[in-house]
Amino acid sequence: MALSDQQIEQLGHDALQRAAAGDFAGAEPLLARVVKARPNSGQMLHLLGQVRLKLGHFADALEPLQRAASFLPRDAAAQVNLAGCLGRLGHHDRALDALERAARLRPDDAAIAYNRGRTLEALGRADSAEQAYSDALAHDHRLLPALKARAGLLAASGDWAGAVADLDMALTSRPDDAALRLRRAELLLAQGDWWRGLADHEARLELPDAGRWTPPLPRWQGEPLPAERLLLYPEQADIEGDAARRDTLMLARGVAAVVQCAASLADWLAGPTLRRDAPLDGFAAAAPLRSLPHLLGWTLETLPPPAALRQRAAPTSRVGWFRAATPPDGLEVERDPGGIAACRLVVGDDAWPAHAAATLGVPTLIVLPAGTDWLWGPRTGASPWYPDLELLRENETDRLAARLAGC
Repeated sequence: MALSDQQIEQLGHDALQRAAAGDFAGAEPLLARVVKARPNSGQMLHLLGQVRLKLGHFADALEPLQRAASFLPRDAAAQVNLAGCLGRLGHHDRALDALERAARLRPDDAAIAYNRGRTLEALGRADSAEQAYSDALAHDHRLLPALKARAGLLAASGDWAGAVADLDMALTSRPDDAALRLRRAELLLAQGDWWRGLADHEARLELPDAGRWTPPLPRWQGEPLPAERLLLYPEQADIEGDAARRDTLMLARGVAAVVQCAASLADWLAGPTLRRDAPLDGFAAAAPLRSLPHLLGWTLETLPPPAALRQRAAPTSRVGWFRAATPPDGLEVERDPGGIAACRLVVGDDAWPAHAAATLGVPTLIVLPAGTDWLWGPRTGASPWYPDLELLRENETDRLAARLAGC
């Protein structure tokens, strides 16, 4: 039975009330009935598509949004919502077409320009995306999503100063945004700017992270404490993992404290250690190892010496090889970390065995990946972290070969 005009009006009114209250599941069937009764109503088609977008039903939203955009060619919002649906379904070329139509209707709309940038970025057109974000910021210089997006593209292209400037502008509007502060810290620290980056890097501790572990103790702020009352710890949840062991060897320095560490490292470290499952009675405060550069005011030029180890180097003819890559032919290699002290040279990835060797004073080569840890600083070659360490990049195969040729 066909619905009367009064029934259609009542259904539409009820649907709008439900949608306004956030009850999109309740609004959707009502709007579907209205659209069935009035299939050429662009406004109702648009509302039905929007509700389905809110419900995450992107495939079902596409048809009403396409029809709405056709019936409402002068409605920029209809074109934008169609573009959003197309983008979620992976049809980025068609989404861009819809956004171009919207931009012609609203040439000064910052949000439309920003969405064009996102779509162009999804199409791999980084230069055009950057221009679209710049267009958005020309209309609204504080548009946070555009600032964040352009900062990401500028950083990827090597324009660190431009990326930091965008994040600085974003933080004028959101000074307490921990994610923004951490992103700025990552850019600054990657360039070796510890003076500006270390304080912002502490923002990571404000963000939820299922992979971070924190003991039930007050956070140490650098105040004087007896060594037995201060706990230093790796913040990785898996204390036996390579990342936690690597951080322990690299960062447990510069302050007298008890170090919470992997059981496999307890016999290496000469100072007091603690298991993660041990009680924390008597401790007054704790600090994650990665906060020590900030708390103690380190720079790459003023790093304290490495932690003392129980072992002593006693080199033989062997070369320690602790890389995922296969060693060259002809080398007498040692792959057991327990034999590091007997090596005359160690070659490793940025993992704990290479750090153990460098801490012992064994000549060590660490091969860094493309996305290297900010702790190393921007330069390769001799490193201030250990007295006899040389850093290489993965693509510096000739340098590695030349170094091994003398072995």
